[in-house]
Amino acid sequence: MIAKIGRGSKIYGVLIYNHSKVLQDNGQILHMNNMLETADGNYTTRQLLASFLPNLAANKKTEKTAIHISLNPDPVDLVSDEDFINIANEYMTKMGYGNQPYVVFKHNDIDRTHIHIVSTTVDENGIKISDVFEKKRSMEICRQIEKIFNLTPADQKISSDERFTFTPVDYNKGNIKNQIATVVRYLPDYYNFQNLGSYNALLSLFNITAEHIKKDYNGEIKEGLVYFALDDRGRKVANPFKASLFGKKAGLAALRSRFEKSREVSPEIKAKTSQIISRALTLTTNEKDFKDYLIDHGINTVIRRNEDDRLYGITFIDHNTGYVFNGSHLGKQFSANIFQELFSNSALKIENKIIQPSPSTRHGASNKAATIDPLHPFFDFMMNISSLDGFGVLDALLLGTSAEDPEEAAFEFNMKKKRKKSHD
Repeated sequence: MIAKIGRGSKIYGVLIYNHSKVLQDNGQILHMNNMLETADGNYTTRQLLASFLPNLAANKKTEKTAIHISLNPDPVDLVSDEDFINIANEYMTKMGYGNQPYVVFKHNDIDRTHIHIVSTTVDENGIKISDVFEKKRSMEICRQIEKIFNLTPADQKISSDERFTFTPVDYNKGNIKNQIATVVRYLPDYYNFQNLGSYNALLSLFNITAEHIKKDYNGEIKEGLVYFALDDRGRKVANPFKASLFGKKAGLAALRSRFEKSREVSPEIKAKTSQIISRALTLTTNEKDFKDYLIDHGINTVIRRNEDDRLYGITFIDHNTGYVFNGSHLGKQFSANIFQELFSNSALKIENKIIQPSPSTRHGASNKAATIDPLHPFFDFMMNISSLDGFGVLDALLLGTSAEDPEEAAFEFNMKKKRKKSHD
């Protein structure tokens, strides 16, 4: 089990985020500790907030009064609601928050079912709960909980987050050979790619490219790979390095074997990636928003264009499943030609919108009321705060820190989309 802890000054923001999941049937309030309860078991965000107000009012000097914790068992663990409640109580008690008001939310809108706990860092007397060696204590408590509830130990299985620990090459730092080695030696252990083009799409995320070379040695054709470092614009920098310098896994023979194995992909894995891409196409209107949405959901998009700026290739790198797909591998509806037409048309729409603003915008009138959504009271509140303090929506409300996981980043993306619509 992995615990992620966020601290900040705006508890209402994290309550909005988690409660909005409940209102959209993507989550539920699983448990409340030392909280004010309603007769019917239904709550508004402000009713949840009321339980924290006495502690916040008593606070005199603590700046970061909100704490937001997510507890993430391994996806293979089937955890019941009762166990989730017991896990939350065990964790909060051992962390020193057992007597605090806190609410436990269960999120079920992604395959990795997990819980979020919202509480305050000050007790009823306004005194801060100790956070000394917090991360170390949290890790130790997680190991204890794994044993108590028979969960998969996090140190026995690589978490999905560790796929992002590879660092892009920075040629300005020097020692390029070692920088490339730390990526290409281990990348095939985590990702599946069906050809050299897909492999290079993946490598491009780390400012690396590989080239297939053939040479005639005494009448015998020999082939292999060489690796180049790239700058931020995708241009080759420094000299090439032979694949043999980085071990067998980085060589052509091993990669060809990897290509073959990667072609044996289950329909279920393809379907997972396709569903996210389809959703992105439905919810976005231009290339940038499309790519941003996919990044928020753990997928990088690599697009190839010719000298005429025509899109001729598109590759999706799904970090959730570890598979790299060319668009056509997922189906005709994701081919390069489809995206070329789509993005070209969306660019024209954006250009026309800028050249010909709406009458309400032209005269300075607000079009905010035109946005209709069952959660609009929350969105209106967020938009007002955001316009006042100049920060991003989640930076202003979700603890004042960056999102803790991909789904929170997705929430930020959707909030930005709502703000754009409200000003159209």
